[in-house]
Amino acid sequence: MNDPLNKYILHLADNALILAQRNGEWCGHGPILEQDIAITNISLDLLGQARNFYQYAASLQGNDATEDSLAYLRIENEYRNGLLVEQPNIDWAQTILRQYFFSTYQYLLYEKLQAADDAQLAAIAAKALKEVSYHLRWSREWVIRLGDGTAESHRRMIQAVDALWRYTGELFIPADYENQVGVDVSLIKDAWTEQVNVVMAEAGISLPEKTYMQTGGKQGIHTEHLGYILAELQYVQRAYPNSSW
Repeated sequence: MNDPLNKYILHLADNALILAQRNGEWCGHGPILEQDIAITNISLDLLGQARNFYQYAASLQGNDATEDSLAYLRIENEYRNGLLVEQPNIDWAQTILRQYFFSTYQYLLYEKLQAADDAQLAAIAAKALKEVSYHLRWSREWVIRLGDGTAESHRRMIQAVDALWRYTGELFIPADYENQVGVDVSLIKDAWTEQVNVVMAEAGISLPEKTYMQTGGKQGIHTEHLGYILAELQYVQRAYPNSSW
């Protein structure tokens, strides 16, 4: 697992898997049926992306590695997802803002990843880009709707910014394996910031001018939330090893 390409693929897979798990918590609990279905479909899209990356990582690792073993049998500090995607839902506003921040980043990342030297990575990114385009459009519309809606929805969006903004800086600080094989994420920061500023202005939300940015997820140092996610995600596989449907 020390190969830079393998670490990078797992980073991409873990981002998608953990956010899929978070979004999946809304299944049956969405504010209205249409949006319950929408967030669940986004979760499934992300899960599909994760599977493609895990399958590729498993093929590189060998030693009987599979997409399932990579998803279900690694421990917390072996996951390389960013801290943003593991943050709790809290409410609809925080879920929406987390998705918007990440989808804007993911869209810009996958755009560049389509031109990667690694043909498999480029193919996965190209396939996923259509899905991410929808995720971005959907979450952007909700950010504006909530921010420019009622006094209560506006208040909740401000709370969401206060909770999540500190985890966005890590997206654009390249880990060593990103520098070696992936997209230089520092180069998409300006485009991300510009897009986010436009949408937040339309939503009537001010972003913090100075915030200490939390980091560590890309290196396997996580918030306490990831452990709870994995406990639920991995329970069946660990309780009944090697089970199959």
